[in-house]
Amino acid sequence: MSSMRFAVSMLSVLGIASIIGTVLKQNEPYSNYIIKFGQFWFGIFETLGLYDVYHSGWFLLILLFLITSCSLCIYRNSPLMIKEWRTFKEQATEKSLNAFSHQEIFTVKSTPENANLSDTKQQLLMFLHAKGFKYKFKTQTDGSELIAAKAGTNQRLGYIFTHSAMVIIFFGGLLDGNLPFKVQEMLGQKRIETRDIAESQVPAISRLSTSNPSFRGNMTLPEGTSDNVAFVRVRDGYLVQELPFRVALKDFRIEHYATGQPKSFESDIVITDPDLKTPITKTISVNHPLTYKGVAIYQSDFQDGGTKLNFKVWDLFARNNLTQKLDGAIFQKATLGGDTKGAGANVVKVEFNDFRQFNIINLSPDGKGKPHNVGPNITYKLRDAQGQAREYVTYMQPMQIDGKYYFISGMRETVQEDFHYLRLPVDDDLSINGFMDLRAILLNDAKFEEIAHRLVQNVAEKNKAADGKVVASNQPFEKSVVQLLRNFAKGGYNEVARMIEKNVPEKEREMAARAYIKMINLAAFEAYNMSLAANKKPLLTNNAETQTMIQDSLNGFSDMFFYGTPYFLQLENFEHKEASGLQLTKSPGEKWVYLGSALLVLGIFSMLYIRERRIWLLLKPSSHQVHFGMSSNRKNLDFEQEFSLYREQIRNLVVSD
Repeated sequence: MSSMRFAVSMLSVLGIASIIGTVLKQNEPYSNYIIKFGQFWFGIFETLGLYDVYHSGWFLLILLFLITSCSLCIYRNSPLMIKEWRTFKEQATEKSLNAFSHQEIFTVKSTPENANLSDTKQQLLMFLHAKGFKYKFKTQTDGSELIAAKAGTNQRLGYIFTHSAMVIIFFGGLLDGNLPFKVQEMLGQKRIETRDIAESQVPAISRLSTSNPSFRGNMTLPEGTSDNVAFVRVRDGYLVQELPFRVALKDFRIEHYATGQPKSFESDIVITDPDLKTPITKTISVNHPLTYKGVAIYQSDFQDGGTKLNFKVWDLFARNNLTQKLDGAIFQKATLGGDTKGAGANVVKVEFNDFRQFNIINLSPDGKGKPHNVGPNITYKLRDAQGQAREYVTYMQPMQIDGKYYFISGMRETVQEDFHYLRLPVDDDLSINGFMDLRAILLNDAKFEEIAHRLVQNVAEKNKAADGKVVASNQPFEKSVVQLLRNFAKGGYNEVARMIEKNVPEKEREMAARAYIKMINLAAFEAYNMSLAANKKPLLTNNAETQTMIQDSLNGFSDMFFYGTPYFLQLENFEHKEASGLQLTKSPGEKWVYLGSALLVLGIFSMLYIRERRIWLLLKPSSHQVHFGMSSNRKNLDFEQEFSLYREQIRNLVVSD
């Protein structure tokens, strides 16, 4: 346990774990990890505890082992280190000095004034003092006097400082490791809550008291609201952390760049506590938290706070353009379909999940253009009577794609999938009404004969006989157009493809498909003009731009059958309400980590930049000699240069010309 090899092994594992905890975003909802890694690797990583590395049992166990190992190292080696730090090693003898690789003997000229080397001794002491050496005397048995000097022995304290710093840092990590909860969970006194229920319904077994020594929780406050609990995410659930005070959000402000990207955001919060005479009002922003009663309140993010929404709801498969109004708010639910009371087999529940006022998207075809704001969007789920839900995201404003404008709405069956988008082209007024009018006519089989007749007449006018007379109506052709429109109204291009596979020989299918698509485009052109005429608007002229718009409309019509719902929610108005995302942390180990870090820097500095040097000067009055010896804990070029310098300086002091 006290071996250096064991400590280095544990430190290596700890370093790898810390890298994983830094690279892999921690404490995300498990659904995010499933999407990112897949079910197989998700299970393996969950077993290893990689989604919350710093609170996992094996990580805390490594910290405990390292604390024990470093403490034993300190206990075993510190007495010797302190002894080496304090001693002058004045037991050195002439024999031991002769064994030094760095030593020199100087002969001092004998004079009556310096018979016992007293003057030389004083000069040497002045030299040592000037060089920053501390010294101690010892008289040898033969009458010689030894001066033992040392400098830089504080370097040995670096070992103690460094190991003590590691113990302190690891201890701080243990304090913030939420050990009390882990013990309570093992004893069955606490349990993670996994149900999506209101905070007030969370049982006591899933709540943490105000005496909990450490936690990291989150709180979302809409403007004008307050709360005294935070939610601590743990594995696939959460715990409710009680707070000894109440936090209220007075105001939330956000600034944006010209592109719509968030520039800065801050919150005006108010702390109320029975222990306070007056509430504390403080503005917090990113990296500028408020700390009260050991709990640091950070500005972490911002969310929707319950934006009110007003929709126009289109029934995509209705034969008319009648719409209904729908009002709702984020985090609330609404009902579509069924009877007047929202009951019945066809009822659909609408769950409003998120609203974003700004959406920064790069719509350039090559992806090299500048991202820009495409306006608000709304994310919601439509849940049928069987409880099955599809997620939708719908943009409020038309979006420009390849120079053309579309209303965009995406749908996905599960969160693991990407959104599949429905693109509905705009009309000349940049509204969705033109497409919806065309859609209604293409679904109304009562209009098909008129469409077919108009189509035949227009074709006939373009193919007049040589004598200038219009060709008579072609009844069989009109019937085939009507039948084609009926099939297209049942399922779009997919239904037409099935009809071709059923009725046309394989060799002729490609030619038939081109002919049918051309007929559908011509029929849609007539249907669009019928809708314009009904609304007393100018008719379309047949050109390349019009043909592209008609083709986009038919593509949108065909994609409706894969949209998953007959309801298209067009967002008309909203009353934006924002919420501030706060992170609340209580870290008693933080001050210990800071203390340990400072001590670690001091210890490393001592070991790397302080050199221990020792000098022995043996004065032998009988032979008028001074024996100079020098050693260092690091034999490097600096030491060689220093020894040479001191040797010459001492020679000049003791040897007379």
